[in-house]
Amino acid sequence: MSQRETPPVLLATHGLSLSFGGLKAVDGMSLSIAQGSISGLIGPNGAGKSTLFNLIAGYHQPDSGRVELEGEDITSLDPHVLFGKGLLRTFQIPREFGTLTVLENLMMVPSGQTGETFFGAWFRPGRVSAEERALREKAEDILEFLEITHVANLPASQLSGGQKKLVELGRTMMADPKIVFLDEVGAGVNRTLLYSISNAIQRLNRERGYTFCLVEHDMQFISELCDHVTCMAEGRMLAQGKATDILSNEEVIDAYLGRGKAAKGTGVQ
Repeated sequence: MSQRETPPVLLATHGLSLSFGGLKAVDGMSLSIAQGSISGLIGPNGAGKSTLFNLIAGYHQPDSGRVELEGEDITSLDPHVLFGKGLLRTFQIPREFGTLTVLENLMMVPSGQTGETFFGAWFRPGRVSAEERALREKAEDILEFLEITHVANLPASQLSGGQKKLVELGRTMMADPKIVFLDEVGAGVNRTLLYSISNAIQRLNRERGYTFCLVEHDMQFISELCDHVTCMAEGRMLAQGKATDILSNEEVIDAYLGRGKAAKGTGVQ
């Protein structure tokens, strides 16, 4: 039986560091994310996980180190430039446009639409209409994929927290990303909708080849979705490896619960 080929590295960080005043928020973080994988990033509150995401996605500028996407140095590129390269980052609190409908929230994602310019809106109405029809069809297909067509015409502000997370996932799909960084996608979400989110992530990974990296505190969610997991503590790499190994790692348990061997066998909660 032939050995399974190792997937190429899609994104890597090398010695990434950032301080806020005297606080070292991220301290020499080096990690790699394989193409087509679903990986997890865990750690106690204040470990630097969201800051690392912000460095990768261009919301913060590092003091040192670099970020590479498919071998290209993308360190310090602005978020909108990284968006164009297929790197997207979501946030723990969804950033929907509350007064727009769910369908409209999805349709406005793609950049460079003809109707966004004065000239295009006034002098190319046929092209604008054709683009809008195509965007509407794509958005409707995505809502069907996510099984939330029943909220398509509701203002996004009226949705539950879990539904907003699904809409945010739908917004990333409108951009056909290469890699998506999901920041606590399960926070505040009931188990039924969490299952829907988990199922959507797995299908997007399996059927469309999306690569995901998740920051998450729900260890059951992480263990069900992720094969490879990285644990951070105090801005640094604490451990990395298979989810089953990391979640039973004594150092990881100690970082979360502070009880060392006494916590062994309880699992990280």
